[in-house]
Amino acid sequence: MTTDVTADEATDQDAIQGMVDAFFGAFVSGPGCAERMDLLRGLLLPQAVVVRTCGLEPAVMGVEEFIAPREALLTDGSLTDFREWPVEGRIEVFGDIAHWFGAYAKAGTQAGEPFTGRGMKTIQLVRTPGGWRISAAAWDDERDGLTLPTDAD
Repeated sequence: MTTDVTADEATDQDAIQGMVDAFFGAFVSGPGCAERMDLLRGLLLPQAVVVRTCGLEPAVMGVEEFIAPREALLTDGSLTDFREWPVEGRIEVFGDIAHWFGAYAKAGTQAGEPFTGRGMKTIQLVRTPGGWRISAAAWDDERDGLTLPTDAD
């Protein structure tokens, strides 16, 4: 583990943004899904926690519990032309912990119907001997009564 508090901040920012982009980039329908899910597994600590809120009872998932249903949805043909991407976010780093908080968007076609959506995600990371890894993530989506600020477009 790195305890060098003088670690290059720009290098950390670039590495973390790369991980955030790869996290979102895993959620694309079509060929190569298994490889993207393997990449996603590599981004996450084996004990990472992922939480979905979205106006429902929070669903708290481990790594495989999070990945398996998404991989199935992205490959079973019911969801096509799907992708997610970060819209904007901010990174904060202190020593060996970091946080990305930002807006994201998604679009695709499900059961023949095109759709779009937006929300906010929080991704926590820790520095390990092998580099930064995601320790936790949570998200909430827009819905009636909850919309992103206009500057998150």
